[in-house]
Amino acid sequence: MLLNVEQSAPGTPAPGTRPRKRQIAALLGFLAASWAVSLLGSLPIRMNSAWYAAADKAPWTPPGWMFGSAWLVLYAAMAVAAWLVWRQQRFPRRDALKVYGGLMLLNLSWPLMFFGMYPMMGTTALWLALLVIAAHAVIATLAVLHFGPISTTAGVLMLPYVSWLVFSGSLNLYAALNN
Repeated sequence: MLLNVEQSAPGTPAPGTRPRKRQIAALLGFLAASWAVSLLGSLPIRMNSAWYAAADKAPWTPPGWMFGSAWLVLYAAMAVAAWLVWRQQRFPRRDALKVYGGLMLLNLSWPLMFFGMYPMMGTTALWLALLVIAAHAVIATLAVLHFGPISTTAGVLMLPYVSWLVFSGSLNLYAALNN
């Protein structure tokens, strides 16, 4: 039995015909990898959050619980988007999946720089984190551009992620300017 969640865009080939069990296993693998990155990325935050609690934050900073909730949903959406790209066998997907891998690395890099390095480097770490999040937003935009032609749904699923990165970048900039 085959699992074809998304219909192809008009004029494009149908999704790949991988067996249902393999597709489900791949989806679970993408979700597990994504949430593993989320868990690893949260370690510097948990270990070094005291300075941030006392830091001067942007007036538009949401409550702390919202960050975890937003990232949980964003990581799931990114995993589903990557899975939708992976399952399209008739399209070249290697570059798109490499971009996704780059996003996962940047997801690990930013909290390490912003939270993990601040106690040692001070404001310099916040400026370096801003560079990381700017690169992150650029690579996420490239993911939208790579994913969209392969799977429209995958491209759309990445848009909230780009928006959140731009929003987070504004919080990072405020922190760098005011701490």
